Amino acid sequence: MEKVKALIRSTHTDGVVSELGLFAGAYSTSSTRIKDPLLLSSIDGVGTKLKIAFASKKFRSVGRDLVSHCCNDVLVHGAQPIFFLDYIAMEKIKPAVVEELVTGMAEECINWNCALIGGETAEMPGFYKTDEFDLVGCVVGIVDRRDYVDGSTIRSGDRLIGLPSTGLHTNGFSLARRILFEKEKLSLEQSPPELGQTLGEVLLAPHKPYLRPVRLLLSKGWVTGLAHITGGGFFDNISRILADDVEVHIEKGSWPIPPVFTFLTKLGEVDEQEAFTAFNMGIGFIVFVREKNVEAALSELRTAGEEAFLIGSVRSGKKGVHIE
Repeated sequence: MEKVKALIRSTHTDGVVSELGLFAGAYSTSSTRIKDPLLLSSIDGVGTKLKIAFASKKFRSVGRDLVSHCCNDVLVHGAQPIFFLDYIAMEKIKPAVVEELVTGMAEECINWNCALIGGETAEMPGFYKTDEFDLVGCVVGIVDRRDYVDGSTIRSGDRLIGLPSTGLHTNGFSLARRILFEKEKLSLEQSPPELGQTLGEVLLAPHKPYLRPVRLLLSKGWVTGLAHITGGGFFDNISRILADDVEVHIEKGSWPIPPVFTFLTKLGEVDEQEAFTAFNMGIGFIVFVREKNVEAALSELRTAGEEAFLIGSVRSGKKGVHIE
């Protein structure tokens, strides 16, 4: 496992104090030079996307997914991820599989400037199926208290900028698998003409990291709220940051819906409510800004080479989300 240790060390930043193999990882926040620091933590997995990885025997991508899913969740509050830990559990340790997973995690940690500081690889005979495993990640981020974002400044009149996803990311896979493999009896190797790729390639598309575009807008002081569109889709993830007296109206047709979602909803006869709850429908992250700043924000993003769409607005009303 020496190669794995080298991969982990390649992610280490100035704040890492500990060596690998100790009982806990140590990190010094003094390296961040933040005067009034808040630490934020999040823990998650990649859901039943793992089933696609098992079937295709491709594991590097879910390692990357794990990091971006967790890191995007602390980015929602304006935080910079500073260190990450993983948990891998399987019936019998398979070094090649672990190496592939850690390679993906290390690559994505480097993209986020976040140290892979440690983790646990558990061997549990009789608990997992031979060719399956569990995968969990935990991230800690940091933000100055004055820059903490929790949606409390969102108000009527704010506009919503949608940042596109690369596909399903890490949610909606139970529904997608039911439609594709149980109902339609398709295989990962098939290439539906509507998609232009094999189902395996489409389903394993990586969970996009949103650090670059979100940091750009945060640096301008324009952000009033942020939402990561994961499990629960638009309805759950937007609502959780709204006050009781405002509602969000999403404008259908204001962004291009990727073919994978049209394909799934048509094959599965999925209604609109379920589609926008189970899937991200092509929008992986949402940035709330004041109406007076929306054009400047879109211009900054596009100048930086980031795709972005004006997808909705905030109005006075009862807390909730409406798709129109």
